[in-house]
Amino acid sequence: MRQAIYLLPLVLFLLLAGTIGWFMTKNEIEDRDTQALPSVLIDQPAPQFDLPPLAGIAPGLARADLGGRPALVNFFASWCLPCRAEHPILMALAEEGAVAIYGVNYKDPEADARDWLEALGNRYERIGIDATGRTAIEWGVYGVPETFVIDAKGRVRYRHVGPVLERDMERTIRPLLAEIGG
Repeated sequence: MRQAIYLLPLVLFLLLAGTIGWFMTKNEIEDRDTQALPSVLIDQPAPQFDLPPLAGIAPGLARADLGGRPALVNFFASWCLPCRAEHPILMALAEEGAVAIYGVNYKDPEADARDWLEALGNRYERIGIDATGRTAIEWGVYGVPETFVIDAKGRVRYRHVGPVLERDMERTIRPLLAEIGG
């Protein structure tokens, strides 16, 4: 009888683990887009903003710069390790020239941002400095990196939270750009 009492927690744990495993397999959690978070901006015009430039690197960025053609707006910072991981993927897309890529440097000293871009390469067409984080709040950014797909009318079509990886580019961003003409 005492042995059964000691085995009860193990049996309950195994049942719980089996149930969780079954639900994960049944619902294909592995294939879900864990980066997709709802945004009230989807299909709405991008927020109004006007950010100063990263001096000597690129012109500043404002709402008026969005529109006329599809674009990506990427919120990044030099202190952000996931930003470093996605940077080559975004720069490769920029090099193709099919879509404008704009950067918003988030709460980062200008010298650090400049050094980071000089070391990793810069294909952003424009970069705005969001020193206070106010613009990020207007966009609903939780943290960096976050990337938004903007259509030719200046409307937000997609929000990607976290680093844009190659699979995200191929599964979601490139198909959306093809759909909206980018």
